[in-house]
Amino acid sequence: MDFEGKATAPTATDNREFAKPCTTRKPLELLRDTEALLRRPAVATLMPILPPKLSNRLQSASFLAEDSLDELAEIDLEKVSDFELRPVRISVGLTFVGFGALMILVLLLYLSTLHPKLTTVEQIKEYWYQYVWFVSLGVAGMFILGREAMRPIKKLR
Repeated sequence: MDFEGKATAPTATDNREFAKPCTTRKPLELLRDTEALLRRPAVATLMPILPPKLSNRLQSASFLAEDSLDELAEIDLEKVSDFELRPVRISVGLTFVGFGALMILVLLLYLSTLHPKLTTVEQIKEYWYQYVWFVSLGVAGMFILGREAMRPIKKLR
């Protein structure tokens, strides 16, 4: 008896043509178009049900978003140098450190005003998750700043 089956289905080796990805569009153009596809129907749906003053503000914000994203889509990411991104990386690092420190202070204020009977150890046991998040944000910001400090200062081309 022969227990080995024979393939009767057609093989998958047929050459099939698949749609090629559109490589001519830039990522910022895709962002602009995707955002517009989501924003325009939402604004059109909300306009009739909002009060007139709020409706006008929503529409003006939509026009502003349209203009801003059109301007953003014109940026060629290939021409942005590493040196030009330095201030942005420093700002992001400082934002992470500052937000982490601020949120730890807010958490301590919250605990001292609304839970004054808890000891420090009990507070940490109760809210360790928030402590870890906020300290991690600060540490991530310090890593970003440290990495930026170790980069060479000379203008790269």
